[in-house]
Amino acid sequence: MSNLGVIFKRELGSYFATPLAYIFIVIFLVLSALFTFDLGGFYTAGQADLNAFFSFHSWLYLFLVPAIAMRLWAEERKSGTIELLMTLPVSRTDMVLGKFLAAWVFVGIALLLTFPIVLTVNYLGNPDNGAIFTGYLGSWLLAGGYLAIGSCMSAATKNQVIAFILSVVVCFIFIAAGIPMVLDFFSAWAPQWLVDAIASFSFQVRFSALSHGVLELHDLLYFFSLMAGWLFATAIVIDLKKAD
Repeated sequence: MSNLGVIFKRELGSYFATPLAYIFIVIFLVLSALFTFDLGGFYTAGQADLNAFFSFHSWLYLFLVPAIAMRLWAEERKSGTIELLMTLPVSRTDMVLGKFLAAWVFVGIALLLTFPIVLTVNYLGNPDNGAIFTGYLGSWLLAGGYLAIGSCMSAATKNQVIAFILSVVVCFIFIAAGIPMVLDFFSAWAPQWLVDAIASFSFQVRFSALSHGVLELHDLLYFFSLMAGWLFATAIVIDLKKAD
């Protein structure tokens, strides 16, 4: 097994070695159901789709995903195990990717466990399951973006609470870039090209298209580029902090 595979297996197994993983999954499933069937007005909408389910994911992930990401590197730095990790014959890329992929798969498992909602909408009507699949793909990519940002914030500090707060703030900025109120503020004085550029960085704008079944290459490239950029930044931060 490659070094990447070893780190991935170790990290993924560590999530289920403590009650934290199960608490996260339960909270995620409960909030997903609450937002969909209660706050989202699933039954009152009268449509067989999961728009009510996906519409809250940007905000749901804003606090839940940073709670997972904050431990990726901050815990290693606080416990001192990062020094041991740095002495192993493992490349920085394998370490960063292994930890990230384990967290991303873990969130993906939690997302897949919402399948009863898919069964419910198929029982009640005849939904476009292709659009539902695209929505799930977009949700997983969205979570990956949050995790990549959280990974970099976790690498920057040994305090998990600070890592959590920094992740929430940065992720909120990426969400807020697509909020109409923010865009209206910039539209009042900025040229349209700048407003469009700001909106293009928004999680909300990119995920909205995917959650409605519109699969565009530029949206996929956006999320993968975002993840690659923040993971590269994570590796740089680790190198800068290794002497601390």
